[in-house]
Amino acid sequence: MDPRAPRIAHAAPPLRDRLVTFSVIGAGGWGTAFSRLLARNGHAVVLWARDPERARTIDRERENRKYLPGVLLPRENLTITSSLAEAIAAETLVLAVPSFAMAALLERIAPLVTGPKTFVNLAKGLDQASRSTMSELVGRVMPNRPTFTLSGPCHAEEVGRDVPTAVVLAGKALDLGKRLQLSFSTPRFRVYLSDDVKGVELCSTVKNIIALATGASDGLGYGDNSRGALITRGLAEMVRFGRAFGVREETFFGLSGVGDLVATCTSVHSRNRAVGFRLGKGESLDAILQSMEMVAEGVHATRVVYELSREKTIEMPITDAVHRLLYQEADPLALVDEIMTRAPKREGV
Repeated sequence: MDPRAPRIAHAAPPLRDRLVTFSVIGAGGWGTAFSRLLARNGHAVVLWARDPERARTIDRERENRKYLPGVLLPRENLTITSSLAEAIAAETLVLAVPSFAMAALLERIAPLVTGPKTFVNLAKGLDQASRSTMSELVGRVMPNRPTFTLSGPCHAEEVGRDVPTAVVLAGKALDLGKRLQLSFSTPRFRVYLSDDVKGVELCSTVKNIIALATGASDGLGYGDNSRGALITRGLAEMVRFGRAFGVREETFFGLSGVGDLVATCTSVHSRNRAVGFRLGKGESLDAILQSMEMVAEGVHATRVVYELSREKTIEMPITDAVHRLLYQEADPLALVDEIMTRAPKREGV
């Protein structure tokens, strides 16, 4: 059986006493898949779509054909709405918009948020204006509210079809984190806890840049050896970047680091790899982005990470090359060759 085919991997559990009630803010592929996971795990869930017509269509068809085709959504405990006020009423708000849209969303919902709330971020990137992580951004706009980030190898196309994976949930309020861990976990979606929030968020940002590079290598027709070398040296680059911010190095060898790095650099579902592949084939970035329905976070992350690496004097040759590929229209063949033929040095990070 094709694991990507629509199927129900296990019977949905009955609606149980709810630890929390959830709203998922953002009806892209990942937001849709995560709302389905929560609803099938027995929780009352609201999925918010910005466009009223799309919300009505998803509600009627019980399928997000634009962003997650072929995955049917539960009817009994999953509400789809375009009313932000209705969505904000939940106890836990799962933020499922791209990183570049997060600041505007938070400013929009801040006047509506009252009382205790918990935030869970699903975005994988940094805010370009402030260079903040998503949890830092939430903390500034909505202070004194627990914030978590969920990351790891979790392509929506597979989570939506109950293909097994494991992810990490990072936050400082670990007692609350344990409750969320139980709420999110299923036999096909294993959740680990971490308190290294910034480490997890930096992992999820930089790995997208490495995926752009491996995609370009694949587009040029290079093979598995080249891809394996880029992934490995990309991991070293991620560790060096994290070290400059004082986060735990072991985080980069966990699910949000090497786990998500491998998935993003090799998967047919990876938008970042796909953009790199098309660049390697000679297409322009503008043409690629205009043809895409969904967001490749690495395109936005590259500029911020490149600027930070320059300011902090962090050696990041792959990020440097991707920045030139995206923003200086450099030849992808020359850049990949440059990365692979750098002066010999001792292996390390």
